[in-house]
Amino acid sequence: MASSQYICDSDPNPVELVEQLAASQDWSFDRIGDDEITLSIAGTWSDYTLSFNWRDDFEDLHLACAFDFKIPPNRRNEVCQLVTRVNAQLWQGHFDVWAEDGGLLYRHGLLLCGGAVANTAQCEAMLSMALEACERFFPAFQYVIWAGKTAEEALTAALLETKGSA
Repeated sequence: MASSQYICDSDPNPVELVEQLAASQDWSFDRIGDDEITLSIAGTWSDYTLSFNWRDDFEDLHLACAFDFKIPPNRRNEVCQLVTRVNAQLWQGHFDVWAEDGGLLYRHGLLLCGGAVANTAQCEAMLSMALEACERFFPAFQYVIWAGKTAEEALTAALLETKGSA
């Protein structure tokens, strides 16, 4: 992702920065309102839909990336164990399982308390971390859900780093 610098004149709403970033990368996006934008970005394992929401009352930019699958009830406990193990590997952000519908998503927030103003580099970093985490661990979640593997087996496979090339 090429870095660009945008300046937000007087509006402390960082959704403007995210919109400019999406436009500069030719990503499909939908500006739902002043405080929300949804991006569609193609990944290796899946197409990701990322939603950015600005909460003025919390002075927080929230990012959520939902996976396009539901966890079958008989695999939820194992997926929850995997989420716990995966979250321990992440420096920023975290994965969640929604109890109501078995949905899986990645979430991250940027607090801008006290009148701090977001910059493009921060928005790019949030987006980059989200995509990196989703790409890295998507196969592990699939491994548990569809292949019936344990959280430990899936995490071991996800953390395996290959060296060299064939």
